[in-house]
Amino acid sequence: MASKTPINQSVVIKSTRSGIAEVCRRLLFELETNNFSREDIFAIHLALEEAFLNAVRHGSKMDPGKEIKIDYSVSSDKVEISMADEGDGFDPIAVPDPRCGENLYKTKGRGLLLMRSYMDVIEFNERGNRVHMVRYKEKPHLINTQG
Repeated sequence: MASKTPINQSVVIKSTRSGIAEVCRRLLFELETNNFSREDIFAIHLALEEAFLNAVRHGSKMDPGKEIKIDYSVSSDKVEISMADEGDGFDPIAVPDPRCGENLYKTKGRGLLLMRSYMDVIEFNERGNRVHMVRYKEKPHLINTQG
């Protein structure tokens, strides 16, 4: 399939674990349409779900009355996803590395580790309630990760 004009979507969904299903379906379709590899699609899907579950659990504190805003853009060379919740935010630098010491036996921080592992760019706003993620088809020489 030939690539097409970049698609930009902005959605606001309820903060429920199942809320991400339709966004995932649409985003995965756009990735396929733009000839992203199976590896890219897997990575993006995983990072999107982890970011969303973190927003539901930690940002919205499982309150279905709260909302999560997701903006995404898919073009022939990259996907960008921004997600913001209504929570107080967090300091991503303060999240312990789940691969080290006593953290091996804790579940905290694994979603963030997966997001950092599978996306080329991960940036948080100062408050810590918004994440911006990018994955490129062709990997850039310098990867910018923050937090």
